[in-house]
Amino acid sequence: MRTVLWLSFVLSALSAAGEVVLTKPGQNARLNCGINKNSFDRVTWYYGHTAIIRFFGRSGAVIKDKGNIGPRTTLRGENLEISRVKEGDAGAYVCEVDGKRITHTLLVVSVSANPSADLKLGDQATLQCRVGGLNPGTTVQWQRPDGSKTGSAEVPLKPVALSDGGRWECVFTYDSVTYKENLSITVKEPVPETAQTTTKKTLVPDCVECTSAPPTENGPPQLLGLSWWMWAAIGVGSVVVFLLVVLVIVLCMRIRRKKRKYQRRQNGHQPLSPRQYCQCNRPTAAAAKPQQGRRREKPLALPRQPLLMESHESQMEERRGRPERKRKELERV
Repeated sequence: MRTVLWLSFVLSALSAAGEVVLTKPGQNARLNCGINKNSFDRVTWYYGHTAIIRFFGRSGAVIKDKGNIGPRTTLRGENLEISRVKEGDAGAYVCEVDGKRITHTLLVVSVSANPSADLKLGDQATLQCRVGGLNPGTTVQWQRPDGSKTGSAEVPLKPVALSDGGRWECVFTYDSVTYKENLSITVKEPVPETAQTTTKKTLVPDCVECTSAPPTENGPPQLLGLSWWMWAAIGVGSVVVFLLVVLVIVLCMRIRRKKRKYQRRQNGHQPLSPRQYCQCNRPTAAAAKPQQGRRREKPLALPRQPLLMESHESQMEERRGRPERKRKELERV
């Protein structure tokens, strides 16, 4: 029975213990709260004694602190996410869910080589390892590529040797757990002066007055950097272009002449004056229909044509001349 109680106590203590999160400046860090609840009314994250973010489950409201860390924090459920971590963000963070608290630790590790990680043999450089969030008195030291330790967080390399090239490790301990952060150093040997002079001689010709395209020995003369066959090709091409332009102009003139001749022929077949047609005088409108109960009026006589009128007058004259002719014939008898 005591064993069961002891195991349950150990498990509860482990579940309540916080975690250690290791990150670098500029990266995003995620802190898991560790209090697993299906539903909660209030979640609050503290950095030191400051509440950096709060969440109210009933209203769904989120309140952030307007300080340095608050605007860069986000809640993922009850877990905390910090974007663009800075060295000053390291330290202890407390997650409180409905009155229950768990403390977590954020360690920010920064390793660097000044002036750079690419060094030359005989140069001078300094390696630095900074860890934010450690307990006071914690030792931070470098481990060389050969496995030996320096015992300090800052190592001067004066001068840089070939043995300094390789992987350096920043080693520190927190809550009986050892952490390491790597840094690769490259050491190059300087190029000898003889090799530099030979490369310069091969790359740059030893001449005072050099041209971009010097004439070859025993070769044809060149004009403006172009050989004779290129000038011949340019001349032939220009002649061909000139002939094509002349041909196009001649064709356009011939087409215009043909159009003018065709228009003249068409204008010659057209009549000089418009055609005249005989027109007949017809009544413009039919006689109006007589109304019932009134006397029917005699329709107006149509105007006689000139030829009809002449024939009628000749007939009347003949009728008038018949009695006189008979009388003259009787007198003769």
